[in-house]
Amino acid sequence: MKHSQSKSVFDYYGKPSFGKALPLSFQHILAMIMGAVTPPLIVAGVAGANAQETMMLVQIALLFSGLSTLLQLYPVGRFGAGLPTIFGVGFAYVPSLIAIGAVYGIPGILGAQIAGGIAMIVVGVFIRQIRHLFPPVVAGTVVLVIGLSLYDIAIKYMAGSGNVAADGFGSGQNWLVGLTTLAVVLCCSQFARGYLRLAAIIVGILVGYVMAFFFGMVDFTSLREAPWVMIPTPFAMGIEFHASAVISMVVICIVNSVQTIGDLSATTVGGMNREMEDRELSGGLLGNGLCTLVGAVFGGLPTASFSQNVGIVAMTKVISRYVLGIAAVFLVIAGLLPKFGAVMTTIPYPVLGGATIIVFGMITMTGIQLLVKDELSSRNITIVALSVALAMGLNAVPEAIAALPDTARMLIGSPVIVAASMAFILNMALPRKSLQDEAREREQIEREMNGDEAPATPYQNRQIKAEAGN
Repeated sequence: MKHSQSKSVFDYYGKPSFGKALPLSFQHILAMIMGAVTPPLIVAGVAGANAQETMMLVQIALLFSGLSTLLQLYPVGRFGAGLPTIFGVGFAYVPSLIAIGAVYGIPGILGAQIAGGIAMIVVGVFIRQIRHLFPPVVAGTVVLVIGLSLYDIAIKYMAGSGNVAADGFGSGQNWLVGLTTLAVVLCCSQFARGYLRLAAIIVGILVGYVMAFFFGMVDFTSLREAPWVMIPTPFAMGIEFHASAVISMVVICIVNSVQTIGDLSATTVGGMNREMEDRELSGGLLGNGLCTLVGAVFGGLPTASFSQNVGIVAMTKVISRYVLGIAAVFLVIAGLLPKFGAVMTTIPYPVLGGATIIVFGMITMTGIQLLVKDELSSRNITIVALSVALAMGLNAVPEAIAALPDTARMLIGSPVIVAASMAFILNMALPRKSLQDEAREREQIEREMNGDEAPATPYQNRQIKAEAGN
């Protein structure tokens, strides 16, 4: 199907000038790049990888973040959602990857990941038949918890988590940089006009970066040490299959598919003001499964949708796949040219925190938008309340599940998984009642409490009317 060519950034098929698209693209890159490179760094440390293996994990993560995003933007056959979304190595898998890597190393992770990718593809194939199991009350709960669970990351970033500044975590200097970045983003997004308003995040990051540079918070060590070129090689990291690792990864991949459903729903609702179509959902899951499967062959970790980028789409309404496609191409280049990727990792954490905390808030509001699309009946409120309470409660007190087996901690340790599981189970188990049904029940209870007789049946009402007519 051919689409008329427009230059609007608010049109999915719009193709604005490269100069206008580039800053909007870098907003997406800067919002997600730390999230893409941090999981491989964590996993490498747990699995005992050497410096060369660590660098390879990071570069392949960037490469497949770009490739998986391109597949989602420009679908191939049934693979790809055809939606303005960014995919990459996700944090949601980290607890499971750590547990598997500590026992079986990186080869054990990659072998299990192949099985997990196949499981994702299976879910994608049959999602049309089971989509009714994920109504707005379930998808909205997942998106809401995604947003809530990201707040601590933004606050830690603003306080200087991982920062090299001498005065350390939580210093006034870190907060000054983080709050200044946030203030610039907020002012540009609310008071600026035209293009400057759309580029609020990149403007905030630039201002924060300059301030951090003068404070001596920018570290160029990674840039100096990074090589110029990296060519991916199949099976360079090795692949092993272990039953316990495979089972854990399959479960995590299936459950995390619900997060992908939530993110894709948030993208269409928050950025495109419509519901997601079945083919888009199926294509998104199939594409994610394929990239996870192929990525394992080259040493890439599992991919997932990036919620912070969903927030950017919801905030700016910029849905042009050309804009996001440029971001994906730069990620591919960063994966092949480590020097390029290292430049973007020099951004201090307080700058990233200040730029993304409002984005995470937008994700939460998108979840609420999804929830109100359904009736706020007592049943639905119960589903949301219990799911969010358990998810965020366990997230706030991780030591509460420290005594459980590793596999259980893998599943319960993620608030998104807990929320998705509880919302799904409760939606299946609780009886479905509309607001009208609940109102009738309250009237019946009130009559019984007042000692009134039970209401007449429809048949009795017809008899009374007939007798009255005679």
